[in-house]
Formats: sequence, C-alpha cells, structure tokens
Amino acid sequence: MRGTIRHPIPTRSDLRTADVGSLRQLLADDLDVDARRLFLTAGATDANGRVISYLARRPERRSLAARVHFPEYPPLFDTARWAGFRLDPTGPPGSVALAVLSNPQNPEGRLWSRSEILDWSAGAEALLVDETFREFAPAVSVHDLERKGVWTTGSFTKFFAGDDLRVGFVVAPEEERESFAEYHGLVVDPLASFSVAGALATFRARDRVRGDVRRVFERNLAAFRREFPGTTPPSAPVWFDRTPADGERCATRALSAGVLVCPGGYFGDPNGVRLCLTRRSFPADVAAYRAVRDRSGSI
Repeated sequence: MRGTIRHPIPTRSDLRTADVGSLRQLLADDLDVDARRLFLTAGATDANGRVISYLARRPERRSLAARVHFPEYPPLFDTARWAGFRLDPTGPPGSVALAVLSNPQNPEGRLWSRSEILDWSAGAEALLVDETFREFAPAVSVHDLERKGVWTTGSFTKFFAGDDLRVGFVVAPEEERESFAEYHGLVVDPLASFSVAGALATFRARDRVRGDVRRVFERNLAAFRREFPGTTPPSAPVWFDRTPADGERCATRALSAGVLVCPGGYFGDPNGVRLCLTRRSFPADVAAYRAVRDRSGSI
C-alpha cells in the first residue's frame, strides 16, 4: 500500500519513548499469543530468512527437503534453496523437513483454510506460513494450528504501508521458543528507534489505517469484478491470471501499454502474470491490461 495510504509519522516524543518491549507485547496481544513466542525482525523477508536458516542448521537432519506450492513468493523458496533445502513441489504423502506457504498466497491471492493447510503440510516436520497479507483478508493467524512445528511471520510493510519502518515479526512454536530466542539474540540487530516508534504509532492508529486500506481495496475489487465477471476475487491485493500462456511476453506487451504486471516465472510458474490491486489507479490499469490481453488472445 506504499504510495496509496500513509502510516502515522512518529513525533519526537514518540521517538523518546519508543519501547521494543511495548511493541512486542502489543503485537502478541493482537495475535493472542504469548509474547515470549514473538520475535521482532527488520521485515517479513528477514523474518522468513531467519526461520529458514534456523531450521536448516540442524545436524541431525540427513535430508533437507522443502515442500512448496507453486506459484509462490520467491524469497520463500529461493531462501530455502539457498539454505540447502531441496525443493519438493509435490504434496503428501512423504515426509519433508519444511513446508513453506504464504497465506493469503502471493501471487494467487487465495486464502487457505486451516484444514487445507493441515492437509497440505502433512508429513512436514516444520511449517512456515508467511502471513504478510493476512490483514487484507481479514483472517485469523494460524500460529495455533493443530500440529507441532508451526512458524508464522508478518510485517508492517504491506497492509500498513510501512516500508520505511522496517518492522516484521516471527511467532515461533512453543517447543522452539527458548532455542530460537538464543539464535535470534545472536543474529538480529535491535530495531531502529524510528521503526519502533513508527510501528507503535501505526498500531495506535490501526483502526483508521484499516479503514483507509479497506476503502481502496474494496473499490479495486469492484473494478476487478467488472473486468473479470464470474471470476472469484482474491482475498489479498494480488491475483494470478493464468490465461496468458507466456507470462513474460504478456508482461512485456502490458508494459508497452503503461501497465506493470509480474511474469509468472518470478513465482516459479512460466505461465500467467500477477496483478496487484493496491494502487488507486487500479480501475484504469486493469481495464488497460484486459484490453492488451484480449487483443493478444492467449499470448
């Protein structure tokens, strides 16, 4: 939502009184989780990277396999691959060390139900769910999913337009809390005062911010329904159009018409493109995109 809405700017007084412990407790209360399980990071990508690196370090694991449902947000599977995990896009049966998923899923905008996540992650020792888009749904966090090894992450950067705040967080499983606290203390630097103060100010104004976001998102969903009647609208401000057979070519043609979309290849699927529903210009942009797609056929 950066460039579409504004989060509160912390005052000098906010900066003087910024307290990491208060921010951690507020987030924990909002998520209804023990604050000892919540760890602050510099963003969701940082949070995901810390969790994946932590899980990859375990010497007792002979085989590091990670289950991924493509198309998926690139830092999730790219970081897992970098950390030594072998990507396994197939579902159960079969055990893997890690299953990674964004929910609502980026780029599809689909909100997975708790039962779907449980079924898909069956056989995985650990499950990492990136909930960066959760507020858009809106949906309840799955940190209390009925299985062991559930990790969830979130951020102020998307729904709250807080790219400049650099605040994300991890909710660790209860059984990993103490071990991850030791690791977190070794590798994560303290957050900047501006980030902490800005996150606290944004949290205090969350009802107003949520209203601003919902108004823009609902308006853009209405435009989506006009252009794609009969298509189930996304739960998050992203949607994956599978119609283009060549996502790269479609994205190039859309760009020539002044519309920026992401090729599916970025997300591990060469077909289709991702559209974002965050900008106030989306009604005009999606009409322009639809015209390009219709003129080009299946591309």
